[in-house]
Amino acid sequence: MSVSEGRALRKFRFAAGGEGNAEEGGARRFVKLAQKAEELGYDSFMIPDHLGNQVGPIAALGALAVATDKIRLGTAVLANGFRHPAVLAKDAATIDVLSGGRLELGIGAGWMKEEFDKGGIAYESPGVRIRKLEESLQILDTLLRGRECNFDGEFYSIKGLTGSPRPRQGPRPPLAVGGGGPKMLALAAKYADIISVATPTSKDGKLLLSGITLDKTIERVERIREAAGERFDDIELNWTITMILITDDREQTAEMALGALDQGFPPNIEVDAKLSVEDILSSPYIAIGSFDEIADQIRMVREKTSMSYVGVFPTQMEAFAPVLEQLKGE
Repeated sequence: MSVSEGRALRKFRFAAGGEGNAEEGGARRFVKLAQKAEELGYDSFMIPDHLGNQVGPIAALGALAVATDKIRLGTAVLANGFRHPAVLAKDAATIDVLSGGRLELGIGAGWMKEEFDKGGIAYESPGVRIRKLEESLQILDTLLRGRECNFDGEFYSIKGLTGSPRPRQGPRPPLAVGGGGPKMLALAAKYADIISVATPTSKDGKLLLSGITLDKTIERVERIREAAGERFDDIELNWTITMILITDDREQTAEMALGALDQGFPPNIEVDAKLSVEDILSSPYIAIGSFDEIADQIRMVREKTSMSYVGVFPTQMEAFAPVLEQLKGE
């Protein structure tokens, strides 16, 4: 039985993204990248949150709010430890107003220890970071509705603060939470409108190869379903395709990809399991084949998992555009 049974399949949505780093042409070309995503028909444009070589997401969203017309704008995802939720709520509400109600606010616990260390920001244990994020989500939920917030938690204390300006979207802009581990998925299931179903990572932040299979993805969605209960049908599920390879020979290309992984490429993946060609070809996170074959693969992933919101990396935005054309509106 697939995890999507009993749940109406949502229409596809597609997210592009950008960092404004040197490889993309720097901060000045960043606005043009978002405008290109809008032109190609992407539904949203997402900005990550790192202290390294990229634009600041909040300032960049402000610029995109006035430089684009229809495309939804968001963060994938903000590191909770970098900002106080009362300040973030103010910035987020402002961006929603300036963009005419196009904000999707993505937030996570923060996972790159090196960045926290370099910035002199405390990097707490996973348990502390998750509890802190839960408090932030409760505060954001109240303030982004334009309500008065009185909150006395383990980490944050808010006394009589009313959220302003009032966002354009009602009852508030959607909150997105990403995660791959059981605790983060359970937290997301409790509070998020959109959940980004990520692959689990090792202690040093590498993606675990074992987590990219369709079976493991179905397990993660099942965890969300159990934790969300009646909320499950209201949650939109997202995933990001990390590699797109356009080819006439899917099997041979999958074998080459497995060979590259054995040789340690890409370096951000930890090979903790031996996968088959079929594992690679059915993975939601890798798209190999012709445009038609990749479109069929994405339809299959939605059918098996009920995930419908597809993200692609900035460098693959144009390569993926013909697939988007096929699936748009389905």
